[in-house]
Amino acid sequence: MINWINGELVELWETNQKFFVLINCQGLGYEIQILESFFFKLKTNQISNKNITLWLKHIKKEDSDLLFGFTSKDQKNFFIEILSIRGVGSQIGMGILNKFSISEVINAIKTQNKKLICSVPGIGQKMSDRLILELKNKFKSEIQLEDKKGKDEFEIKDPETNKMIEDLQLTLQSLNYKKKEIKTILPIIFKQVDLHEKKENNLSFENLLKLAMNYLNEDNSNLA
Repeated sequence: MINWINGELVELWETNQKFFVLINCQGLGYEIQILESFFFKLKTNQISNKNITLWLKHIKKEDSDLLFGFTSKDQKNFFIEILSIRGVGSQIGMGILNKFSISEVINAIKTQNKKLICSVPGIGQKMSDRLILELKNKFKSEIQLEDKKGKDEFEIKDPETNKMIEDLQLTLQSLNYKKKEIKTILPIIFKQVDLHEKKENNLSFENLLKLAMNYLNEDNSNLA
């Protein structure tokens, strides 16, 4: 079984939105389909070293042997997981990785973003449902890690800003909003007002409170 290859780049080309390299490894030429992002890095000479290494997935068919190459082991493993889903072929797998990063796909699975999954050529509604369902089970640990990252990103180290957030939570609780609701909308507010950059026109207690109440009232009206 071919696991990876290291060799000299001989040629690269595009055919029907598929991207290929020809690699010379110890006198043998290997034709390998690669991801679009890596193809254009090679084409535009962003990678000066023409001796490249790719992680390979070998797919044997009745009439051909196909090689798919990836610059990281994570990409290769993700590709293999996608192929294990019924009805999903190699070009769908490459299409997903051509369009999105692994973290973007995992986030789409977590949020059940069917529209994003369906934006990949060849994926319809039924296939997107199946992809989300099966990949959610396959990537439970990664989804949990993404959730943890989200919580870590919301952590604010600036004492002044932290005090403002604490005051905001207490004020909202005094207005009879539930703790769970408040906790849900805080990361949204944090992202919208860009607390890291401390924009003066946004970063004030009054603006934060107004924004929070708008979100909370909107959510409550949707439940009514």
